[in-house]
Amino acid sequence: VNQRKLDHEVKTLQIQAAQFAKQTGQWISMVENFNQALKEIGDVENWARSIEMDMRTIATALEYVYKGQLQPSTSW
Repeated sequence: VNQRKLDHEVKTLQIQAAQFAKQTGQWISMVENFNQALKEIGDVENWARSIEMDMRTIATALEYVYKGQLQPSTSW
């Protein structure tokens, strides 16, 4: 009788351990996906900063050219 009880408990424990292992694998997958999403957000943020710096450079150059055209020409 005790052996049957032990066998039943072992089987129950094995099932629970397998379910826990499966759940743990799902959690690990979720964390890895979350980390990947964070990396992608960081990539987009860096890309946006780069574009912003390029646009500022272009705006400064255009402003410089525009102001230069407004100055009267003294090279006659």
